[in-house]
Parts: sequence; structure tokens; C-alpha cells
Amino acid sequence: MVPTSIARVVELLEQIVRFRRPLIVLVHVVLTVVAYASAYLTRFDFDIPPEWRSFVLWTLPLLVATRLVAFAWMHLYQGLWLYVSLRDALAIVKAVGVSSAVFLGTSLLLLGRRPPWSVFLLDAIFCALLVVGVRLVLRVIREKSGAVVDAPPRSAIIVGAGDAGEMLLRQLARSLTLSYEIKGFVDDDPRRHGRRIHGTLVLGTIDDLPTLCRSRTVHEVLIAIPTLAPTDQRRILERCRESGVVAKTVPALSELLEGRAGRVRLQEVTPEDLLSREAVTFRSDQLGREFRGRRLLITGAAGSVGSELCRQLVTFEPEVLVAFDRAESGLYFLELELKRQQRACRIVSVVGDILDLARLEEVVREYAPDLIYHAAAYKHVPLMEEHPLDAITNNLFGTDSVLAAGLNAGVKKFVLISTDKAVKPVSVMGMTKRMAECLLQAAGGGPTTLVAVRFGNILGSDGSVLPLFQWQISRGGPVTVTHPEATRYFMLLSEAAQLVLQAGALGQGGEIFFLDTGEPIRILDLARDLLRLSGFHPGEDVPIELIGLRPGERLNEALVMDREELGATDHPKVFTVRSPVLNADAFRLDVEELRRLVAARDSTAAVDQLRRMSLRY
Repeated sequence: MVPTSIARVVELLEQIVRFRRPLIVLVHVVLTVVAYASAYLTRFDFDIPPEWRSFVLWTLPLLVATRLVAFAWMHLYQGLWLYVSLRDALAIVKAVGVSSAVFLGTSLLLLGRRPPWSVFLLDAIFCALLVVGVRLVLRVIREKSGAVVDAPPRSAIIVGAGDAGEMLLRQLARSLTLSYEIKGFVDDDPRRHGRRIHGTLVLGTIDDLPTLCRSRTVHEVLIAIPTLAPTDQRRILERCRESGVVAKTVPALSELLEGRAGRVRLQEVTPEDLLSREAVTFRSDQLGREFRGRRLLITGAAGSVGSELCRQLVTFEPEVLVAFDRAESGLYFLELELKRQQRACRIVSVVGDILDLARLEEVVREYAPDLIYHAAAYKHVPLMEEHPLDAITNNLFGTDSVLAAGLNAGVKKFVLISTDKAVKPVSVMGMTKRMAECLLQAAGGGPTTLVAVRFGNILGSDGSVLPLFQWQISRGGPVTVTHPEATRYFMLLSEAAQLVLQAGALGQGGEIFFLDTGEPIRILDLARDLLRLSGFHPGEDVPIELIGLRPGERLNEALVMDREELGATDHPKVFTVRSPVLNADAFRLDVEELRRLVAARDSTAAVDQLRRMSLRY
């Protein structure tokens, strides 16, 4: 172990090199004098003839001035000596060469003499070696001081033997706070197997990780592939799970290249890191034709989905975007963000409640929207089980108010944000969203195109499992999982917003759209992957606790009911479902009965009525 005092010396040197430019100039002056004197001493076997001694004294100020100007020209006073590189060495050689040539010509012009050729060459060589050497010595001291950490070195394997992996290896060698012993690289490119990077061997492929981790006693796997596909990330996590080691992501290559990653650090885990498939993309040209120059109204605009809808919609330059929500703080900051993002579109923030029909009709009359996107809803399943009357009022009756205001004004399209929990619903939240879908079916047939969009769980949205798990991890756990076999369909917030926009463009009326999100993901696997990517051993560093299914929850979700018909669209990942035609009059009578029970605050009877309606429709 290197003494702690060395680290203090390095810190002092960093301050000197960064902020004491006069001292740096002085060091270069000293090195120039030493190199020039050494060249003469070497040439004349340490016995300089008298006639050359006076020449040295006369020409030394000229040489120093020439060197300093050349060093300033190559910006050698601005670089950080502790991070000297090959580029810096080449700049030094260039500065020395140019200044030596200028010095030779100036000597001949002013004094009519020049130094001996051997002195000329030796001086240039000595000066370049000294200036580069001082920097290299400081860098070596700094990198050696990286061992000054309390914990013993952690053994690790780097995944990715490319540029990012090589830069990560160098960053680890220079780190003052982290101590790693890199056992080797793995890379799926067979051309790199058996080769060495800074003396570290490329051992094999990603699939060799379990064997390599056991045989070389590896504790961590450091992922250094900037463009890692979700399927490959999942494969790496599977191999780490088999090996019982932690996986960590490192700064993106762009950060390393731009110098914004001063030391190896854990990246914040993003939803994209945990998605077990490629993200779905949509055609922006079709969406541009749909929204450019239009007038839009988004309810629930301050929420996760509503705010992302607003962000994406303003990029298509609509004429007016009305953000409607009762959360005034979220609405205020959203307006600031949108106005900074897009100046061509008029942004209007409206504080209001979707249960206030008079306020809704006032807003619709004033801004005359062409399209309404209804994202306002209560979504938390267990909480809505405790407050069923509020769930019914907000999710069903609120939707009825927004729909009525839109239909009365003759809007061109109305898009409802629904959920996969509306399919064979068992929770109060799911049943209210299914009834909201039925409201659109019962109102169909008019000039307004009515469509709904069903989402799976949105990774990273407010109230989803990812922020919950991250909050629990930040407090040391436990991470709570309801059931070891519980699964959910997951999608990204950007996918959800684009799906809504695509539904608005494709919808002809009466459809329910959903996105093909691949196979459902086990919540337990999601928790373990998040812990590994956060640098923890699942169940050891942070415990995982199984708490059982909460009220209203079920093991698995579906996207289509048995009696619904599946249909394709122009997009290969977007599908539609059509439900059987319902009896609109009977449905309306059931809604009115439900409204009466809610008004009477009869929670038990209201939930029973809601359940009967969800089974009937």
C-alpha cells in the first residue's frame, strides 16, 4: 500500500499545476537551462572550452525565450500534467523542434555563429525528454496513489474489449477512490480472444462468464459496451446470476471521451437497462401530418403519461396545446419546460378538475381542440381498493365529463388512456378503466372518432415498481416483491406516449389499441436485475422480501379478453381489439345506478354494482 501522504502530495501538485501558471513557466525555464547545459557538458566531456562558455551565456536567454513562446503556442501551460498522454508528448516534441530551429536561425542571424550540431541535437533531445519526463513522473505517482483506499482490491472482469473497455481500464488505474484488480476481458468478437489490452488478457465470450468468475474468484462484472442491446444486457445479467456476482454499468463512452467521467462510477439504472427487448419505434412522418397545425387538449397533463405526451406532441408543432390538470405545481413546471422546448406552439396551462363539467366545457369552447387525449386517472391499485368511491368518481364519472365536453363540441378525435388491468378486471381500478372503455363504445357512431389505448406497466412512471425499488434500495432495503411468480407487461414511457399518438393517427373509431410488449417479466427478476445493476448482491447486500399479493392485485395480466377480436394495423407492433357491441341504453342505466350509489356513499353496494357491470360488459 502506498502511504497516504503520497495522495496528499498528489492533491497539492494538482492544485499547483492547475492554478499556478507562473510556477509552470518557471519549471519550463529550469528544464530548458538544464537541457542546454547538459548538451554542452555531454558534447565536451564535462569540460566546456572558454570560447563556448561565453557563447552559452549569450545564447541561453534567447533559447529560453524561444522555448517559452513555442510552449505557449502548443498550449503546454494549460494542460493537466497529471493526465499526460501521447498527444501531449507529440505536442512537446513539436514545440521543442520548432523552437530549436528558430533558435538556430536566430543565432546565425544575430551572432553569426551557431552551436555545434551535436549540441543542437542533444539539447533538443534532452529538453523533450525532461519536459515529458516530469509529466510522466507526476502521472505515475498519481496512479500509484490510487491504491490508497481502505478496502482491499475487488476482482472484476470487464465486458467489452473495445474502446470503452480500454478507457475503463485506464480510468480504474488512475482512480484515487476505487481499487480494482481486473482479471481480464470478455467479448463476443472472436478476433479479440487471446489478445491483451495494457497487459490484460481477453479471456473469452459473455457466455464464459460463469466459468471465468468461478475459476478466477471474480466479485464484479463491469459492463463497458456503450451500445448494448437489451437482449445482450439480459444475457449478461443471466450469466451474472448464474455466477452469483454483481454487474455494474459504467459511464457512456461519450462521457469518457469528453472527460466528464473523472472516475469510474455507477450509472443510474434507467428503465431501458431493465427492458428485456428492443424499444418499439414509430413513424414520425405520419404523426407529423396528424398533429401539425392542430389544436390539442391533454387531461392529466402533469402526470407521467400526460407530461410525456405533451413533450412529444409539441415537437410536431401543433397550433395550440392545452395542458389541463388540477396539480398546479406540476402544471407550472411542465409549462416552463414546454415553452423552452418549443416556441412555435402556443402552450396553455389550465388548472381544473375533470369532474367539473362546466369548467371543461368552458375550456373546450375557448380553445376549440381538434383532439382530446384523456390521461387523467387514479392508477394505484391497492390504494383504490381502500378508496373505491373516489376511484369510481374520478376514473369513470370524470371520463364521462371529459367525453361529454368533447362530444358536445364536436372534437375530431378522443383518445382514452386505459390499462391492461381493464382486461378481466379484478381490482376496483381495473373495473373503472374497463367501464371507461365501455363509455366510449356506448357513445360511438357520431362524428367524433373514439379510441382507447391499453398500457402495460410503465417502467419508471410515478407509482410504478422501479421508483419504489430504487427508493427501497437507497434506504438499504428490503426490496418488497408481492409473489415470486408475479409477472407484468412492461413498456417505456416514451413507447406509451408514442402509442397514444399512433392510436390517434390510426384510429377509425371504436378500436382499442395495445402494443406488443413481448413476454411478461417476473417482478422478482426485475428486482434482482436492478440490484445487480446498482452494484449489490441480491438477497445479501440488500434483502428481498416477499410480502404477498396486495388487495386488487393478481399474479398475471392480459391485454385481450376472450370475447374480443384481435386485429392488425400498419405498424407491426401495434394491434387493435374490438369488443362485442354493447347495449348502450342498458349500460347507461347501469352507470346512473352506480352514480346514485356513489352519491349515497354506499361503498359496498357501489363496488358490487361495478363488479356486476364489469362481468356484463
